[in-house]
Amino acid sequence: MGKMLALTGVFLLLIGGLLMASDKLLHLGRLPGDVYFHRGNFTFYFPVVTSIILSLLLTLVLNLIFRR
Repeated sequence: MGKMLALTGVFLLLIGGLLMASDKLLHLGRLPGDVYFHRGNFTFYFPVVTSIILSLLLTLVLNLIFRR
């Protein structure tokens, strides 16, 4: 159980680092189709297109990894 938690932590650190680096390279989170409202001191942001693209990429990667 401890090894699994440690590996999960390392995996999350790697994913977090990739997301921080991708902000400068791919502009994920600022794609056309992402919902962004700003009025006064209220801001609402929902990354619809970014979520769809990340879901498709993760599905492809996980299907390649776990293909039997």
